[in-house]
Amino acid sequence: MKIEKQFAVKAVEHAQTYWNILEKVPPRGLRLTKLDDEIYEHVMSAFPELSGNDHEKLVKLDEDWLKSEDGKKRWRAFVNAYEKKVKDFNFGSLIRTDAKLEYSETNTIFG
Repeated sequence: MKIEKQFAVKAVEHAQTYWNILEKVPPRGLRLTKLDDEIYEHVMSAFPELSGNDHEKLVKLDEDWLKSEDGKKRWRAFVNAYEKKVKDFNFGSLIRTDAKLEYSETNTIFG
């Protein structure tokens, strides 16, 4: 539990930093890491259902689907692919379930 709290604190700090950046830089021109394009392509190949209907399911995530046994298994495989490429690859992230809205208690899940 202590480690999860540390993950959550660090994730909140990152979210605040990234939100400040998002408020100043148009998302299409934003590059946070040298792996951004690779990660995006990997997301689209690992989760092809997110690319349909103008990325509708990516813009508004289905939390039940993401937390289902299949969703967890697929997410774990996705994350583990970055074990040797990204420091703290499995540290945890705050994810906005609706990309059109800001981070909030009701619009955020920890993954």
